[in-house]
Formats: sequence, C-alpha cells, structure tokens
Amino acid sequence: MTTGEDLLKIARRHVGDPYLLGVVAPKTNKQWRGPWDCAEFVSWCVFQSAGILYGCDNNTNPILADAFTGFWHRDVMSIGRRIDLESAASIPGAAVLRIPQPGLIGHIVFSDGKGNTVEAHSRSTGVIRSKLSGRRWDMGVLVPGIEYTPLSDPRPVPQPLLVLRLTNPQMQGKLVRDVQRALKEAGFNPGKVDGIYGPNTVAAVNAFQVSNGLVADGEVGAQTAKALGITMP
Repeated sequence: MTTGEDLLKIARRHVGDPYLLGVVAPKTNKQWRGPWDCAEFVSWCVFQSAGILYGCDNNTNPILADAFTGFWHRDVMSIGRRIDLESAASIPGAAVLRIPQPGLIGHIVFSDGKGNTVEAHSRSTGVIRSKLSGRRWDMGVLVPGIEYTPLSDPRPVPQPLLVLRLTNPQMQGKLVRDVQRALKEAGFNPGKVDGIYGPNTVAAVNAFQVSNGLVADGEVGAQTAKALGITMP
C-alpha cells in the first residue's frame, strides 16, 4: 500500500519547479516538472503514488481532472479523512488545508511530520520546503487508501495572532484601514478607506498578491503585510 512517506518522496523531487496559478497538471504524466499550483501539486503527487484522484473537479478522469483547494475541502467533508492540525504536523505526507474564501483560492501543502512542508507556494518561489507554524490553516487531510504513520505524538503548531480575512461579522479597525491605504498607494483599489475588511478589500488584496507573486488567497497574513509595508501584531 502507498504510504505518506511515498507521497513525500515524490513531492521532494520537485522542489525548485515553477509555479503558475490555475495550471492543470496532467495527472497521468509522471514526467511532469511543472508548472504547478498548490492543489495541482498535491493531487498530482497523490495520483502518481497511489493512482487515486482526490481534490479534483472530476475524480474519475485523470486526463481532465482539475485540482482546487475547494474540491479538497469538498472531498474531505464527503469521503474523509479530516484530522486536526496538530496531528497532521506529526504525520509525513498528510495534507494541510486552508479553505478558500468565496471566489478565491486557498492553499494546501504536504506535512513532513516534523513541522515542515513541501508545497507549490507561489509564482515568486515555486515549489519549496517551508514551515507550518506562523501561518493560518483550517484542517489536516488524510487521503483514504493511503497508509500514514505518525513520527510522534500530535505537536502544537503556533498560529498567527491575527490574519485579516473575510468573516461574518466583518473584521474592522485601524489595521484594516492601514491595509486599505497601502493598497491604494500600490495602485490597487479597495474602495472606500473605511477600516472594514469587506469584499472590495479582499479583491484588492487578491490582485496585489497575484501581481507580487504571493499566495493569492485574499487574506493578509505576515507575508502579504510585509509586502504592503505593514507590521502585523
């Protein structure tokens, strides 16, 4: 049976490959060397190692299947297997998912079981090794049909104190106003500078992220704030 370690072995071979948001990686092509986006990378590795289509719009045809973080969320809620972030951090090959906001993308990575990741990160960095800590995540995912073995007991994964994103009720305050002003100065229109993190601000953040080669999820965490010249608490 395919193991989580098998997933990692395949993923690690592609560190350094290029990134392109919205690309469709042919799941049957074992020679593919990118470009990738985050979901295509994880779904391609799963198919290459186990012959399983997961997290795709079409989970029956590997030639046409288009992977997306929203489809990963759909599949984990319908066919399993959701786990907590702390458990995923200790399991090699577990996927870790940030659910996309409406109309946007999320992000998905492989855990190496030691608190680190292998991921198709962004246009400016490509496929990299990184860390789980200090970033916002929603859940861990184990793909049914793959055998996973934890390296240790579940381990804490420090999360950021604040990430600006679309919520109900909407986030608001001085920090949001600072983000809106910085976006305007950079040439991205968030609408009225009102200190409310609403859909217009989300769209402007997303456009800024795409333009600057960042993870384009419409959320302002440490990396996007730094690119905007803003210090997060």
